[in-house]
This record gives sequence, structure tokens and C-alpha cells, in this order.
Amino acid sequence: MVMTFLPVPECYATAEAVHPINWKAKYAGMTVSEARRLKELEAENSKLKKLLAESELDKAALKDLLGRKW
Repeated sequence: MVMTFLPVPECYATAEAVHPINWKAKYAGMTVSEARRLKELEAENSKLKKLLAESELDKAALKDLLGRKW
């Protein structure tokens, strides 16, 4: 028996995509304004995580540079 797989639609292949079943579980019981606010907060959280990661990389590079003996 040969298994064949259907191609994944492009909208589901991205990291930002939310499958309809997951969407319902995530946003069930929320008003539209609450869902929008949640989405805004998630976007802000993502930006802050990226800034923190960049900051940690800078800090590690400085420690490495300062720790070297010239």
C-alpha cells in the first residue's frame, strides 16, 4: 500500500497560520475586541522576545570579547 499525502495549503504552512480547529479552541467565548487585543498582545510579545534574544546575543559577545586575554 502506497500512502500519498495532499500538499499543505500555503496558508497552513506559515508559522503564523492557525488551523480552524485550533482557532475555535483558542478564541471560543471571546468577543471580537478581546480577540483583537489578544492578537495585538501576542504580536508585541513576539517583538519583545526578539529584542531580548538580540540583547542576550550582544551580552554574550561582549562577555566573550572582554574575557579574552590580549
